[in-house]
Amino acid sequence: MGCGVCGAFPFLAGETTTVTNMGIIYTSSPIFIIMISAFFFNEKINFIKIIGLISCLVGVFAIIIKGDINLLLSLNFTIGDLWMLAAAIGWALYSIYLFYWKSQLPIFQRFTLVTFFGAMSLLPFYIIEEVVFQRTIFSSQFFSWVLFAAISPGIIAFTLYTKAQKSLGASLTGFTLYIFTIYAAIYGFIFFDEKLESFHLLGTVLVFFGVYLAKKNYET
Repeated sequence: MGCGVCGAFPFLAGETTTVTNMGIIYTSSPIFIIMISAFFFNEKINFIKIIGLISCLVGVFAIIIKGDINLLLSLNFTIGDLWMLAAAIGWALYSIYLFYWKSQLPIFQRFTLVTFFGAMSLLPFYIIEEVVFQRTIFSSQFFSWVLFAAISPGIIAFTLYTKAQKSLGASLTGFTLYIFTIYAAIYGFIFFDEKLESFHLLGTVLVFFGVYLAKKNYET
């Protein structure tokens, strides 16, 4: 689920939808985490956590639409958006599975198994794509990006996310997904000479305020 659905579906979504749409739809994942945890596992969800969730949503939307409400109103949705929605639901199920289905395996060994079965689930689709649609060009650039994806968003990110799940729970850890948008803005500023605007600041404040409310409620 984590490496298969959540790894492949965003690539399929990117073929027919926009980055803005993908960013907005992916923000629904923590909502699904909270809903599934509450309905099926009786996790307590109260008013403070809901306010924190709304604050995070507004903050992320402010950054994604660049503070322009007209951009949000003019969005057109395609089949790619359904792929992205499926990825968001898949990540929610994966997050809940990590927390509620305990394992005696150490985190890294557990991640190795998740990666193995994720690769096996995608292998038939890779073969079909190679044979029927488009062959992969194995170049130095290709291997560089694969290595980067394996280490940073792969090994490091999945391992740290699993550690957070063990101590914080499924729904609270889901709130950390909203910080990704802030990181993206910072990386754009550092590596791609993008400007940091006032809506970046507003969105950052709202996101961290929302995470603070959720964490504060968790501690009490």
